Amino acid sequence: MSIPKSQKQWLVQGTDKGIDGLVRQDNVPIPEVGENEVLVRLRGASLNYRDLIIPRGMYPFPLDLPVVPASDGAGEVVAVGSKVTRWKKGSRVTTLFNQGHQFGPMTEAASKSGLGGVLDGTLRQYGTFNENGLVKTPDNLSDIEAATLPCAAVTSWNALYGIKPLKPGQTVLVQGTGGVSLFALQFAKAAGARVIATTSSKAKADKLKQLGADHIINYVEDTKWGETARKLTPGGVGCDHVIEVGGAATMTQSLVATKYEGIISIIGFLGGAKPKDSILEALNRVVTIRGVYVGSREQMEDMCAAIEANDIKPVVDGQEFTLDKVREAYDYMWDKKHFGKVGIRID
Repeated sequence: MSIPKSQKQWLVQGTDKGIDGLVRQDNVPIPEVGENEVLVRLRGASLNYRDLIIPRGMYPFPLDLPVVPASDGAGEVVAVGSKVTRWKKGSRVTTLFNQGHQFGPMTEAASKSGLGGVLDGTLRQYGTFNENGLVKTPDNLSDIEAATLPCAAVTSWNALYGIKPLKPGQTVLVQGTGGVSLFALQFAKAAGARVIATTSSKAKADKLKQLGADHIINYVEDTKWGETARKLTPGGVGCDHVIEVGGAATMTQSLVATKYEGIISIIGFLGGAKPKDSILEALNRVVTIRGVYVGSREQMEDMCAAIEANDIKPVVDGQEFTLDKVREAYDYMWDKKHFGKVGIRID
């Protein structure tokens, strides 16, 4: 493959103009390849809620603007540095969210290595990455499917396997139909677990059922859904894992739903970040409340092996966008018109 001299990309210039700080650029030089780096021809990308709030100044983690947005991408290696040993030309690869998080617990240094936040991300045609900042793309996935994995999927995997690994027969509660929750549903079912899902929409409830959810609770109709979820577990003891994405709006019910010694993994704060419950509720309920910031390369490699072994297919929204239509993709997701991950084809 001949490598051009320039490319198209998007850039978050700052946060003072809101979404208008996201701009398209043409004829940007292709980045040079260092001795420990590879050049990837990106073929697919996907969006996360994080990408939508960065230009709006709502993201609470480290940023270094201006930056090429989006952490999630996949493609093929087209050039390798002189000291690279992990990859060769033609290797199909998928990006690692935090480039510095290789294995073990998250560190402060690793938290400052996020693609699309501190380091240039994937909404471009070509990108250079350290050879350790990529993983092998699962053989059963297309590039756009693989591009849904780095943030939401790894976060779900870390939540379920990070400190107290999920076991067959246990119960997982997932909230809503965002990327993290849908991946958690799929991983839990593949592991032989029971899944309780919450939603406010009958149409989405039908889709959750198709994905294998054992029980679905409409949280608008049932405001005490935490108690309902607890009663749906064997013996009424509560859920082993809760994937918490609502924040202040849902934490009270999550605490009710969780069993003694269960795990609540806090992923997001869609319903607000100001807590209504005292941290002492963790003691009163005898639960572990854990913040999850994606996961390591080691965890992502384990996850990708499970995806291949179980032929898990990410849920990708039916509306696909191109690199030229990234702004439309942002608006589409912000307006909550999607179900599953929003994919972007990079020609």
